[in-house]
Amino acid sequence: MGEAIRIIGIDPGLRRTGWGIVESLGNSLRFVGSGTVRSDDKAALAVRLCQLHDGLAEVLHAAMPHEAAVEQTFVNKDATATLKLGQARGIAMLVPARAGLVVAEYAPNAVKKAVIGVGHGDKKQIHMMVKVLMPKATFDSDDAADALAIAICHAHHRQSVAYRMAAAG
Repeated sequence: MGEAIRIIGIDPGLRRTGWGIVESLGNSLRFVGSGTVRSDDKAALAVRLCQLHDGLAEVLHAAMPHEAAVEQTFVNKDATATLKLGQARGIAMLVPARAGLVVAEYAPNAVKKAVIGVGHGDKKQIHMMVKVLMPKATFDSDDAADALAIAICHAHHRQSVAYRMAAAG
């Protein structure tokens, strides 16, 4: 049947970046861990990005995932907030890439569809389904729960032709 694949899902944010780790073996998922890396909102932007980088690097070093998935940025009305989110997302992609992992990206609607079955839903529905899919899952923030949903989404999509081609390239 093969070995379990350890996947880290990352929900990027400048204040809080959630992470969630699952193991996927065939059609089964197992909760490994989750948490939130926080930055000091009173610190300079560069310092905050370093805090996110260092926190995620610690998680990757400890958990040793095989693959990573990050949620794509959505554009909102506040251009400054969108730009800052993009910078945090860059850190969320850089850390696993520097660790040698292929980093998959998923739109928020794709994550919702993979977890709750439809492309639109609220956080409560996502959290409920994460607990249904992995009853032992725990999370300390909405961001960590979202990160677990991203990891679950990747577990469902990682066998796609496009992902296999990207991983081979």
